Amino acid sequence: MRTLLVTGPGGAGSSTVAAATALAAARAGHRTRLLTAGAPAVAGLADEVAVQVVAPGPAVEAAWAGHADQLAALVPALGLPPASSVVPLPGAGEVALLVELGRVAAAGGTDVLVVDAGPVDRATALLGLPAALRWWSAQLAPPRLRVLAAVRSAAGRGRPGVLEAALAALTATEALVDRVPDVEVHLVLPPDPRALPALRGSAAGVGLLGRPLAAATLARVLPGGAGEWAAARAAAQDQVRAELHGTGFPVGELAEAPRPPADVDALTALGVGLPDLPAAPAGPSSRREGTGWVLDVPLPGAGRGEVELTRWGDELVVGVAGVRRSLPLDSLLRRCAVTSASVRDPGTPAAALAVRFVTDPAQWPADLLAAEDVRAGASR
Repeated sequence: MRTLLVTGPGGAGSSTVAAATALAAARAGHRTRLLTAGAPAVAGLADEVAVQVVAPGPAVEAAWAGHADQLAALVPALGLPPASSVVPLPGAGEVALLVELGRVAAAGGTDVLVVDAGPVDRATALLGLPAALRWWSAQLAPPRLRVLAAVRSAAGRGRPGVLEAALAALTATEALVDRVPDVEVHLVLPPDPRALPALRGSAAGVGLLGRPLAAATLARVLPGGAGEWAAARAAAQDQVRAELHGTGFPVGELAEAPRPPADVDALTALGVGLPDLPAAPAGPSSRREGTGWVLDVPLPGAGRGEVELTRWGDELVVGVAGVRRSLPLDSLLRRCAVTSASVRDPGTPAAALAVRFVTDPAQWPADLLAAEDVRAGASR
């Protein structure tokens, strides 16, 4: 199943592009489903595309109903509300979309899944959820705690305790994350000064999360016209075009329609189609350089001074464009110290964070450190 997530700054037209993309996929013979927070006001769309409105309320109710009875049995004095009375937390909309993505992927029967993800910040939050959930699962339930729970369960202590119930909930969460399919990102940009920072920031953010930017479209482009206002608008659009093309990212264009598409014919007239399949994104990779090592973290579009980097134990925590991801270090780099970091090829599709390491004498056995010193000296 191919999964395409459509997003963009507010008012860029990403919901319209998502609906048009789903219609184009369906008319190309693909079994297509559109996930959206609100039903598109396009007559006839639901006759050709399986449109599914995803609301946070039902998803939260289903998740709560799956564990509330067990929690109530463990803590009888605690009065828990029924699923129908649970108030969704902020961010529940992203969780609901994540749940439905996994459900559609597991059910099969869909060739192309188009997700109208709304604004960019909501889309990146959705894309970052799987990695964040895995990280929190590892912090809250490290292997030793899971082993303890397994031993307690095997000992036949009777009804499950709080530990077993909590681990069961974490296991269910991990199973949900494992069902989420690979996602391509389609970015829809407005013809105004928001376009360039949105392109660079979105590309860097989704790149950090290991997702490809499948396509970028400059939408709502007005045709040329007479008069001072039209000339000023055309000049502003030309400046945005030049800025976007200067980044090296491929950017298409979509003309502004005189009115929002009200039916499938008007939606088809926009000329939106499925973007080409993107190349698989490159992940972090390490290489030898001089007397140390360099870890390259692809961050397409990122600029100098825009990346945050910290080290916590055996992990590097990288942040860019409001997105943060923890990257576990391999066994060699765990025994090294970070000396510096810089962004190479800033602002381009090839931008990457280069983190430099040297051996940490406190972490290396003496014989290996001596051999490494000999090898490094020979390479000079």
